[in-house]
Amino acid sequence: MCDAMNRDILSVILGGYGTKSSGKGEAMKFEGEVTQTNVDDTCKLLMESESCIIVPGYGLAVAKGQYPLKDMVDTLRSAGKKVRFGIHPVAGRMPGQLNVLLAEAGVPYDIVEELEEINDDFGETDVCLVIGANDTINSAAEDDPNSEIAGMPVLRVWNSKQVIVMKRSLAAGYAGVENPVFLKDNTDMLLGDAKDTCEKLAAGVKALSGK
Repeated sequence: MCDAMNRDILSVILGGYGTKSSGKGEAMKFEGEVTQTNVDDTCKLLMESESCIIVPGYGLAVAKGQYPLKDMVDTLRSAGKKVRFGIHPVAGRMPGQLNVLLAEAGVPYDIVEELEEINDDFGETDVCLVIGANDTINSAAEDDPNSEIAGMPVLRVWNSKQVIVMKRSLAAGYAGVENPVFLKDNTDMLLGDAKDTCEKLAAGVKALSGK
């Protein structure tokens, strides 16, 4: 867990943030505008894609949205889409939490991959759907040596052709660090409760698939 967060054991036990690689200067200020999308457009995007990587986080666990998410994945796979899950070692609030939730919903083990297995594949992926994850996909960990999460291994979702980030709000994650991925040209935000949105996405892609 310490390796996955690039933090020493004392900081993990006592809480707070700051990695072993964090610099002592001022963190970078990122500029740009957040763009939002909607369920209908997201469904069309997913159905028009050939490949999709889903990155779940704590927001999915809290909302208990894994079951409608599994329904959506089944529809996409039946339509011939390549769908996989990318799991960060500390996604959720404890290691393995998201793996367990996905297994409970019946998601096949062979489409659930760890960070080291899938991180190089984002550049060849049409759509990345991020659900309730924030710090574990924050590009500041690689781009800003003064960030509180500098050096922490992250899922490079921003390399996908299109990124859809599902969050309840635009608030910062656990580390309280601004996420420049939200401001990138290839990122759209889909705001709302994760379970409710997953239910709508599942229904939407099913309708578009004609099944």
